[in-house]
Amino acid sequence: MKRVCVYCGSNPGRLPVYREIAAELGRELVRRDLALVYGGASIGVMGAVADAVLENGGEVIGVIPQSLATREVAHTRLSELIVVTSMHERKALMAELADGFVALPGGWGTFEEIFEVLTWAQLGIHSKPCGLLNIANYFDHLALFLQHAMDERFVREEYRPMIIMEQEPTVLLDRFSTYQPPQVRKWISPDET
Repeated sequence: MKRVCVYCGSNPGRLPVYREIAAELGRELVRRDLALVYGGASIGVMGAVADAVLENGGEVIGVIPQSLATREVAHTRLSELIVVTSMHERKALMAELADGFVALPGGWGTFEEIFEVLTWAQLGIHSKPCGLLNIANYFDHLALFLQHAMDERFVREEYRPMIIMEQEPTVLLDRFSTYQPPQVRKWISPDET
C-alpha cells in the first residue's frame, strides 16, 4: 500500500476532536510512509488531515473540481493539486490513485464517496480496504443501520469484512495492512429472490 484516500468534511464539525484525530491520522500516514489522496480543500476536517501530513514531510495529492476550487478553498501547499471538470472525474481519479479508502466524519459527500467505493468492492471492481474512522462514535448509528440492512437481507453478511470500523488511526491502518477481501459470490440466483 502506497496511498490512502481519505474522505471527510470540508466543515470542521461540532467537536474539536474531529480535527484532532484527523491530524493524528495524517501523522500516522507519514509514519507509515503512506501518501494522502483527498478532496483538495484547505478547510475543515479535510484541511486538518492534509496539513498534518504536510507538516510532517509527507506527500499529499488533492483532487478538486474547478467549480469547488474557490468554494472549498483549494489547498495551495499540496505536493500536487489536480483540478478536474466534474465530481465524477474527481471520485474516479481519487479511487484510481488510492490503495485504500478511509472515511472520517463528514456529510452527504463523505457518505456517498465511501459507499461508492464500498459498492465497487462488493461488485469486484477493486479489492482495496474500505474503512470508517469512528471518531467520537460518529459512525455508531451508521453501524447499527448497516447491521439492520444485513438482518433484513439487503446486504449479505459475507460482505461485513469489506468495511472496517475502528476508533484509532493506528488500529485502522494496521487492519488495512492485513486486509484480505472476502471471497463471495457476487450475484444471487433466481431461486434466492
